[in-house]
Amino acid sequence: MNPIPIKYFKSIEQEMVADLIEFVKIESPSTDKAALDRMGQALAAYLQPLTPDIEIDIQAEAGNNIIARWGAMNSEDSGGFLFLCHFDTVHPIGMLAENPVRVEGGELYGPGVYDMKGSIVQVVTALRALQDREKWPSVPVTALFTSDEEVGSRGARSLIQGLAAQAQVTLCMEPALHGGGVKTGRKGVGNFKVTVHGKAVHAGADHSSGVNAIEEMAHQIMALQALTDYKRGTTVNVGVIQGGTRNNVVPDECEIDVDLRVVSQKEGERMEQAIHGLQPILKGAQVSVEGGVYRPPMERSPSIAATYERVRVIAASLGMDLGEGTTGGASDANFVAALGLPVLDGLGPIGSGAHTRTESLTISSLAPRTALIAAILSEWSTS
Repeated sequence: MNPIPIKYFKSIEQEMVADLIEFVKIESPSTDKAALDRMGQALAAYLQPLTPDIEIDIQAEAGNNIIARWGAMNSEDSGGFLFLCHFDTVHPIGMLAENPVRVEGGELYGPGVYDMKGSIVQVVTALRALQDREKWPSVPVTALFTSDEEVGSRGARSLIQGLAAQAQVTLCMEPALHGGGVKTGRKGVGNFKVTVHGKAVHAGADHSSGVNAIEEMAHQIMALQALTDYKRGTTVNVGVIQGGTRNNVVPDECEIDVDLRVVSQKEGERMEQAIHGLQPILKGAQVSVEGGVYRPPMERSPSIAATYERVRVIAASLGMDLGEGTTGGASDANFVAALGLPVLDGLGPIGSGAHTRTESLTISSLAPRTALIAAILSEWSTS
């Protein structure tokens, strides 16, 4: 193997940081189409010097998705690589004021810097280096940049799965595990809304004939929380509750939002059945449940294990000891894994504080992580 060495990417580290700063300054929350499309336009311009075929996937509510394609050097080649990136963030407009772009102690701070605008810079920098050094892979390369990953990828899911079905391997550019490992397993995620209906009456004049929806919901919450089973890797979290109008009225309605995490499809089916099977405790109360598992688990399949082993060998050629692990969070890699296709996740940078006011990226991780991306593309056929 003869990959582009890490020291080359170290020599252009400051250029990568400068590019990343410009992207972080363009705030792009998942729920703001205008802001997302501004980011998308900047991204398309950033890609242009690499002369890809760019397709804009128009979205009515989310930001427009961007598909960048580079054809095979040999027209008979098929398959190739698919990169999954997203440019939306969880941070609202104005978060730059609370977490301004700055460098402190080797960390670059800013909303979305780590999850996952740093990954976008990695991919483009790696491709640029391969072009400049005439080490472009002999198979097609496609990079998909989506705008709604942080809110479930509802507008991009079919696009993700369609492109993944055409690729030889999918590389998801979510941030690395702490310590730099890639992700070979992710939990599946379910969202549920549980609604309780009772009977409203005056809390003083007619208390005994009322049915308190909040009281009933308290029973349901305890039942839901009891479904958490750490040995199975299953967690249930009641995260939001709303109910009642005034303290002198027995409430007739209460709602909760519930998060579910599971490690396998079988466990997801079991938990869906359990949650949808909730029964009222108080006489006269009614319980209804909506929702289900919307991101299937990314289980460590033989194809994922084989993909990891191949990338581990490539990383070793750069002097990197690449570990692996699982995480409770989900990503677009889950959708690919659900089809039984080879996928590897967590190839992005190292950092901390994702989704928080202290989000930061470890600058020293950019060079080796970018070198790894370039090496996967150039050395895959020899691994």
